[in-house]
Amino acid sequence: MNWQRLTVNFLFSRKRWFYPLISFAVGLSICLTSLPSYAVSWFDLILQGAQVIQLSNVSERQEVDIGKQINQQLANSQVKLYRNSQVNSYVEQIGRRLSANSDRPDIPYTFQVVEDDSLNAFATLGGFVYVNTGLLKAAENEAELAGVMAHEIGHIGGKHLLKQMRQRAIAGGLATAAGLDRNTAVAIGVDLAVNRPRSRGDEYDADKRGLRTLTRSGYAQSGMVSFMQKLLKKSSSVPAFLSTHPATGDRIQALQSAINAQPSSSRTGLDSAAYQANIRPLK
Repeated sequence: MNWQRLTVNFLFSRKRWFYPLISFAVGLSICLTSLPSYAVSWFDLILQGAQVIQLSNVSERQEVDIGKQINQQLANSQVKLYRNSQVNSYVEQIGRRLSANSDRPDIPYTFQVVEDDSLNAFATLGGFVYVNTGLLKAAENEAELAGVMAHEIGHIGGKHLLKQMRQRAIAGGLATAAGLDRNTAVAIGVDLAVNRPRSRGDEYDADKRGLRTLTRSGYAQSGMVSFMQKLLKKSSSVPAFLSTHPATGDRIQALQSAINAQPSSSRTGLDSAAYQANIRPLK
C-alpha cells in the first residue's frame, strides 16, 4: 500500500512540472512563428549551431578566433609566408618586445614575414602582424623596422580593423538583427587587411600608439620618422605601404612634434651592421 501511494505521488509531481513545460514549448513555437523573419532566422541559426557575432560587442576571444581564421585564409590564398627560421625568429623577437609594451599586451600576438618584394606591412584582428621581405630589405636598422611594427601594433591597439569591418558590414547591408555571420566577417577582414587603405584618423592614432610603444620598448624614436621619410622619397613608384598607409608630411610633422614633447635619449636599434647581419638570408 505504501509503495502504491509513493508511485501515485511521484507521477503526480511529474505532471506538475511536465505539463507546464509542454505548454511553454508550444507557446514559444507559436511566438517565434509570429515574429518577423529575422527573429526566426536568429532562432534557426542557434539551433543549427551557426556562428553569429555582433561586431559592436566582440569579445577578446572572438577577436582572436576571427584573426586566426583570417590568417588561415591569407596564408592559403593571399600571401606566401617566408620560411627562413633566422629571419622569422628575429622579427618575432622584435615583435615580442614591442607587444609587451603596447596598449594591448595581454592578447596573443603572431608575427609573420611575407615573401614579397613590395614595401608593405599590415595587421589583422587578434594580434596578427605581417611584414613583407621587401620592407625588411628597405629598412636601414632595427629601429626603423620596429617603428613600422609598432605602428601595426597600434592598429591592433586601436581596434581599427574591427571598426572598418563593422562599417563595411553596415554599408553592404550584411549585418542583421542577429549579427554578422562569422564567415562573412572573416571574408571582410581578409579584404580589408590587404586591399583597403586606412583612414587618416586611424593612421594618426596608430602613429601615436606606435610611437608610445616604440619608446616604452627602449628603441630610438627617430627610427619611426626616418623610415617614413625614406618612403616619401621614393616618388618614382609609390610603395605599397603608402597606398594602404597614407604617409604625408603632416603625419611626419605630428610624429616629430610628439617626439619633441617627450624625447628619449635612447639610440637602441640604430646599428645598421647588426641589423644587416640579422637579415642576411634575405640578401
